[in-house]
Amino acid sequence: MKILVVEPMKPCEVRETPDTLEAMQALVGGYIQAVYPFQEEVAVICNEEGRNLDLPYNRPLMDESGLPYDIVCGTFFMAGVSGEHFVSLTEEQIQRYKDLYDNVMIVTAVKEQPPQEMPAEKKKKPKSRGER
Repeated sequence: MKILVVEPMKPCEVRETPDTLEAMQALVGGYIQAVYPFQEEVAVICNEEGRNLDLPYNRPLMDESGLPYDIVCGTFFMAGVSGEHFVSLTEEQIQRYKDLYDNVMIVTAVKEQPPQEMPAEKKKKPKSRGER
């Protein structure tokens, strides 16, 4: 099956993969979830626990007007759909989605934590001349 693999912060890659559940799970690193965000018969197959596992943000899913409504976390792939089965993408689909997702990446930065204040040291009382 010819698919388009989309990894965080990398250009999309066309790959051939066996049409097996095990191969699909290996690609996304866990249980798969299919999302159907397009008018045509194309699925986005991702790790269903991607967000809960804190996988890195990858690409946005956009509505008809081009506004993002969700973000896929972790590696995902795209495949055609025929009935209840995933099938190879056409060359036109590969080019269309490669053009879309090669140019839209989510860049995230780790929020820097403010420095923790150390508890103030207890000031030592200066010794008077008579003390040792």
